[in-house]
Amino acid sequence: MRKHRMRLGAVVLAIALVVAGCGRGYDSEIEQLPGPATLRLLVGSGTTAEARVLHEQTREWAERTGNEVEIVRAAELDQQLGQAFAGGTPPDLFYLAPGAFARFAGNGSLHPYGDGLRNAAALYPNLEEIFTRDGQLYCAPKDFSTLALLIDTDAWREAGLTDADIPRDWDQLAQVAQRLTTPERKGLVLDDSADRVGAFMKQAGGWHVDEKGMPTIDSPQNLRALRYLQSLLQSGSTAFSSAVDAGWAGEALGEGTAAMVIEGTWVSGALASDYPDRRWRAVELPAGPAGKATLSFTNCWGIPMRTPYRQQAQDLVDFLMAREQQEQVAREVGVIPANQEALPALTEGRPEMEGFAAGAAYAQGEVTTKGWDSVEKDFDSRLLGLASGDDPAKILREVQRNAEQTLKG
Repeated sequence: MRKHRMRLGAVVLAIALVVAGCGRGYDSEIEQLPGPATLRLLVGSGTTAEARVLHEQTREWAERTGNEVEIVRAAELDQQLGQAFAGGTPPDLFYLAPGAFARFAGNGSLHPYGDGLRNAAALYPNLEEIFTRDGQLYCAPKDFSTLALLIDTDAWREAGLTDADIPRDWDQLAQVAQRLTTPERKGLVLDDSADRVGAFMKQAGGWHVDEKGMPTIDSPQNLRALRYLQSLLQSGSTAFSSAVDAGWAGEALGEGTAAMVIEGTWVSGALASDYPDRRWRAVELPAGPAGKATLSFTNCWGIPMRTPYRQQAQDLVDFLMAREQQEQVAREVGVIPANQEALPALTEGRPEMEGFAAGAAYAQGEVTTKGWDSVEKDFDSRLLGLASGDDPAKILREVQRNAEQTLKG
């Protein structure tokens, strides 16, 4: 589930359509029908494995219950979801990203069914927090990824490194990155984005926003994180992906221009498909001054208020969140199950995935504050400057100023 940056036009259009829809009867009660139902399920493009598993599981649920499921794949999920709500015909069940959650939950569009889930007690609490508003869990996180440190095991061995050298803190990461650096390869590569750099911020004790969603970007903790990252970049051991002619860090690992990268579970499928000979493993991200930290990326199963089949949709979610189905997702899609009981299925026979699983319980979720998308784009646009010597304090001040203006409403 690689996180892609959405085009601004699509996001703006989706927001406008949803806001327009708020005034057209969202408070009116929709009569609930007993079924059998044909549920319209709107999902993102995803991977081939994800599509296959979802098809198999929804077909099994349909056969058991006598209902049917029509899966619709969206090229621009936010945009199509906004159009559907604005037209008064939302899908009965849909993928909902953290960045869109505040918009839909805030205008009464979502049915807050989370507390009624049969497997609610098995969900990761840190995932629940992402989709909780005013004390209510609105929707179930379907699965997720964490960030980990991915290591080219051949490069590691050639540098004379062993398991004893796996970096546990920032100082050790700097040392190992230097040892792995050659004229043709950087020791560490990462993307110049807030959803990678944010891991260092959490490790330093900082973050983008506080518990109320207000910006806390210009903080001593975040400054410490950016200064540390800049020291890595200026040492010559570390680079952003674009500096090694890679579209993203996973490509750099596959091409051999990086010995280590910071990426999520989606890299497993990408490497298997595009670089099958590349041998690697994932380990936990090294701890920072404030301790261990990583980031998570997820979607939830959204159910709209304006569907006559809320009960059937919730029953399908219950089925998808059960241990057996979550174990299949872990094994065959290669993502972390949101149901904690299914976690062992991710690493059974695949020790290279252990680094992702290790951070599952403490991973920081994405920001859900309305308007955060534009702040994140602003932050991303400035991070590349760290490599050329831009002042980290100035970067944080300017992003904070923009965030205060954008998020004040």
